[in-house]
Amino acid sequence: MSDGRPTVLVTDADRGSALAIIRSLGRRGWRVIAAGGQEDCLGFRSRYAAERVVYPAPWHAPAAMVATLLDAARSYDVDLLIPVTDDVLLPLAAAREQFAGVCRLAMPDDAQLTAVADKWQTLALARELGVPVPRSHLVETVAEAHALAAEFSWPVVIKPQRSRLVDATSGVDVLEVAYATSPTDLVRVMSRFEGRCAVLLQEYCPGEGHGVELLAYEGHPLAAFQHRRLHEVPITGGASSLRQSVALDPTLYEYSRRLVAALKWTGLIMVEFKVGPGGPHLMEINGRIWGSLPLAVFSGMDFPARLADLLLNGPPSPLPAAPDTDYRVGVKARNLEKEVVWLLAVLIGRRRYPFLAAPGRSEALTALPGLFDPRIRSDTFAGDDPRPALAELPKIARNLLRKRSRASQRKGETS
Repeated sequence: MSDGRPTVLVTDADRGSALAIIRSLGRRGWRVIAAGGQEDCLGFRSRYAAERVVYPAPWHAPAAMVATLLDAARSYDVDLLIPVTDDVLLPLAAAREQFAGVCRLAMPDDAQLTAVADKWQTLALARELGVPVPRSHLVETVAEAHALAAEFSWPVVIKPQRSRLVDATSGVDVLEVAYATSPTDLVRVMSRFEGRCAVLLQEYCPGEGHGVELLAYEGHPLAAFQHRRLHEVPITGGASSLRQSVALDPTLYEYSRRLVAALKWTGLIMVEFKVGPGGPHLMEINGRIWGSLPLAVFSGMDFPARLADLLLNGPPSPLPAAPDTDYRVGVKARNLEKEVVWLLAVLIGRRRYPFLAAPGRSEALTALPGLFDPRIRSDTFAGDDPRPALAELPKIARNLLRKRSRASQRKGETS
């Protein structure tokens, strides 16, 4: 530990979730090294970032990224390295032996990581534990998918078995969930995956997205939090742009507890559900830092500090009989850039999948004043650390203009 303080390196410093970690640990007086894949990361502007490290983009050069982080861990005498996204976590996991004796890595072991990264394994574990899941089949070819399609009603969800494929030389390949509305559509969509990755053919489960978030030690929950998604980008299902803390649902918590216990998980984890007319269904297990982490911190559940304490100082003794659930309910927080994208998409009626339910324009008009509502927290703003949020505004404008330019270019090429 440098000058008697723990030193923690946090990756993906352009993310609001990474910024929440930087601030949480910095406020405790810990030495925080902010690391990111670009020069203008918002986290670099935080008053709580003692040092800044720029690494090569992991989706292009994962091996070089790992080497840069290893060098930084040695140079800054890092005690704990916290990877925030899968793009960083997965290459680090493949190279974890290089960090032995250098610093602690805040990540699960290989077996645990596989169990949550492989969505088919996740579903199999859930079934064993009595956790409800969507009806699913694992397929590798267009022919297999076509043969099984009759078992489902449309639309059918086409979910890659793994959302990230890592190659030490070619980088990280990102695979996204898709939908098909007919046998012809299924063949078209499946053709994109055949030869790249097996996929889950899955029934579509409508409903509201809920996340149960836990800090655990060897499968024993130490703290628990729950949120529901209010807005998502894309609007027919994706990352949350606006979410709200809610009371911990006993049923969802029990399902989550079973999974965490079976995995013998240590660290942070989020279990995602869709709650609809047919009851809750497990969507996936998120074994890394989740994007809505700032909401938990704003609500009084300081997961970053708890995680660092657990990994550097060990678990409480004795272990608590029940997790800490002391947080404020009804707190709302937004990812400002995603929320602007959500508003624009709803106002202009842009829908990636027209056959799925989506909010109407009136909902966007009602939500628009919320951008100026001080009761709704922003992932990046803090009164004692305003510079990241101020830097975010021009960055959002540049990103939106870039997206508009790309969309116009694609439209021109099509015409």
